[in-house]
Amino acid sequence: MKKILSMLLVLMMALIPVACAEAPIPGLEDGVLTVAMECAYAPYNWAQPDDSNGAVPIKDSQLYANGYDVMTAKAICEANGWQLEVMQLDWDSLIPAVQSGICDAVIAGQSMTSERMEAVDFAGPYLYATIVCLAKKDSAFANAKGISELAGGTCTSQSGTIWYDSCLPQIPDAKIGMAAESAPAMLMAVESGTVDFVCTDMPTAQGALIAYPDLVILDFAGSGDDFQVSDEEINIGISVQKGNTALVEAMNSYLSGKTADDFNALMQEAIKIQPLSE
Repeated sequence: MKKILSMLLVLMMALIPVACAEAPIPGLEDGVLTVAMECAYAPYNWAQPDDSNGAVPIKDSQLYANGYDVMTAKAICEANGWQLEVMQLDWDSLIPAVQSGICDAVIAGQSMTSERMEAVDFAGPYLYATIVCLAKKDSAFANAKGISELAGGTCTSQSGTIWYDSCLPQIPDAKIGMAAESAPAMLMAVESGTVDFVCTDMPTAQGALIAYPDLVILDFAGSGDDFQVSDEEINIGISVQKGNTALVEAMNSYLSGKTADDFNALMQEAIKIQPLSE
């Protein structure tokens, strides 16, 4: 009898670690975090031909991804013991991809808007973005000190962004053109003279000056004549599938230890190594 009880005790002790083990995070049972991004939105993310500066392979591609979003994804994976896989998708495909489970997360410079929160959950913020405009240095709007001085100008921004949907309509009598399909297309619109100015965020604008030194950043912060935006519109977050609380918490366990200065310092590193700065 004692022998049987001893054997039962051994079996029970062996089962305890299994019972107490943490449940795997949905989608990460293989230990791989699949992250989607455009890979065409420097300095947040871009594609390059090699693995220089810590770039990682893009799934089903001969190219590699790098940028602020990739740097952030790598740090989160390292903190959680995951491997990183990056996949390239168009901007409008990002939310549907995370909703359907094609990817585990989207790290692509997305604002944490209430509209998006109806479709996905967010970890973060992992950046706080100031809204600015870009114009040619020889433009009639190059010395604008507030959005009221942009009145009547032709303008555009990237589709599906708060820049286009919320900010440009605040400019008096603005002649808002068709939305650009991508950040590069938006920048080309102002560089080519198709529009007088574009609206974007500070990191994108800072990166743009490297490619287009004839542009100037119009930053109206503190002027009293600035774009009116909410925290949700300038807080940049990581979208995951609705209900995947475990993944949100795992990501936030890393991000919560970082400050705005930490984020800005990492963004400056990304700007320095983006392809057009080489």
